[in-house]
Amino acid sequence: MSAYEDLMAFQRQTEALSQISGRLGWDQETMMAEGSAPQRAEEHAAMASVLHARRVDQRVGEWLEKAKATDEVAAANLRHIRRSFERTAKVPAKLAEEIAKTTSLAHRIWAKARAEDDVATYLPVLDKVVKLRQEEAVALAQGGDLYDALLNDYEPGATGAELEAMFRALRPRLVALRAAVLDQPKPMGLSGTFDEAAQLALSTKLALAFGYDMNKGRIDKAVHPFSSGSGIDVRITTRTNPADPFNCFYSTIHEVGHACYEQNIDEAYLLTPLGGGVSMGVHESQSRIYENQIGRSRAFTGWLYGQMRDSFGDFGIANEDTFYACVNRVNDGFIRTEADELQYNLHVLMRFDLERALISGDLAVKDLEAAWNDRFKADFGYAVDKPSNGVLQDVHWSEGLMGYFPTYTLGNVFAGCLNEVMRGAVPTLDADLAKGDTSKAVAWLRDNVQCSGGLYEPKDVITRACGFVPSEGPLLNYLEAKFSGIYGL
Repeated sequence: MSAYEDLMAFQRQTEALSQISGRLGWDQETMMAEGSAPQRAEEHAAMASVLHARRVDQRVGEWLEKAKATDEVAAANLRHIRRSFERTAKVPAKLAEEIAKTTSLAHRIWAKARAEDDVATYLPVLDKVVKLRQEEAVALAQGGDLYDALLNDYEPGATGAELEAMFRALRPRLVALRAAVLDQPKPMGLSGTFDEAAQLALSTKLALAFGYDMNKGRIDKAVHPFSSGSGIDVRITTRTNPADPFNCFYSTIHEVGHACYEQNIDEAYLLTPLGGGVSMGVHESQSRIYENQIGRSRAFTGWLYGQMRDSFGDFGIANEDTFYACVNRVNDGFIRTEADELQYNLHVLMRFDLERALISGDLAVKDLEAAWNDRFKADFGYAVDKPSNGVLQDVHWSEGLMGYFPTYTLGNVFAGCLNEVMRGAVPTLDADLAKGDTSKAVAWLRDNVQCSGGLYEPKDVITRACGFVPSEGPLLNYLEAKFSGIYGL
């Protein structure tokens, strides 16, 4: 066997073990008993130790020196393995193990604190998580920017300064559009209760309509919806609220976007570095375009209106146009995951600034709640009423995912670019969506974005699909056209 073949055989086992580690997280969120958390933390730590040892195994370095790329697939595999080898070698094994153990425990503490609105119980473990991630960032950055070192775990090649410039360009038009919309009368909203079993049944129908392969996946309930896995084992979760079925439906469509990305990657890349989504920004572009540009479009909501009448009978919305406005209603609210398209990115921009300050040391964890509440009041114009609607609402920091939040807005920017090009490439799109047929849209996304997996660098994936370098312009143009139409601006 050649050095490349030896390396890939070893890497295949590493990828399989990484999938098993991910399955531990899925089980923790969906099935595991509350009292099992301490043991699960030990299991996570053990897996982290095993994976760390494999990723810095001296044989990997030797194979990388000798391996020759004979095509672009081999070159991409070597690029990913080299990046992982060099990154992992900078982080002491004991630190990697401690991060895995601490974040597993912190997640359970966060969940309990969120349920009880108890910030004081959460902050000590969050402080430990932040310090561990700062220590990791110092090891990775080697004199460079600490936040950039963590950001590159989720969006290789991106920098905090680059994203800050993009977000600075987004903010004025978003704020102006938000102010104009909130100055208008609100569309009708939903009222009443919606049977949770019927919600889950319709959410499964929606998942299938968007191409999710249930033979290679499943849908479960979780506090915070997520997608897990890759290849031929990709699982999603959703949640229900008797007063808000849209939460269930659009959480499902969002996670299906993530899941279909993973399911539609070329199976030749299974259990290789190319067999997963290339970055969280590209991943988020798929979940957001499924959820928003397709799922909240006038055409698709017309079809969904009929499905809801079939499931719930007369639920108080008179026609498809009123329903479309209802689905896209701009509301005051605290929760990022429930925010409308217009305000969503303002939630993300706030978190981006706060976590950069945490990692740089400019913001202490003990001052985080006050900083959150002050920034929220400044950005949204009203005060946070309780911690579960504020600093305790998101799972990310308890899991140590500093650097993850900006990829949500980057994904929205990518989705805006993809939507602009996809609509030109699929002229029958609205007619298809009005019948609940997403097949041409998801096929275009599969062929132009999803199937390549990690073959190209993140920004290159979007550039190749669109024919231009991604920027915030298409997203802003889309939002202004959509909400001006709904609100008669």
